[in-house]
Amino acid sequence: MIVTTTPGVEGRKIEEYLGIVAGEVALGTDFIRDFAAQLADFFGARTSGYEEELVEARAACIREMTDRAARIGANAIVGVKIDHEILTNGMMLVLSTGTAVKLA
Repeated sequence: MIVTTTPGVEGRKIEEYLGIVAGEVALGTDFIRDFAAQLADFFGARTSGYEEELVEARAACIREMTDRAARIGANAIVGVKIDHEILTNGMMLVLSTGTAVKLA
């Protein structure tokens, strides 16, 4: 499955637009990681714990989105956008959306 942020795939014609597909992952935080992140923020360092979680969450979102696209007969997803949000309860939310298409 081709997944791209561009509106099309170079050299390929879109035969059919199948609709919007999405993937969602919510991540809980914990006291130890939050404390380490606060220390890192205070000292101007990177917080590798959160970064690793976000990398895994993005990959899970894309997997979920491509699974949904495959179920409706797509062989590509174009116009992909990935968003990260912090919810009021301290949870992190990672969302991916795109348009499922059939390429020639």
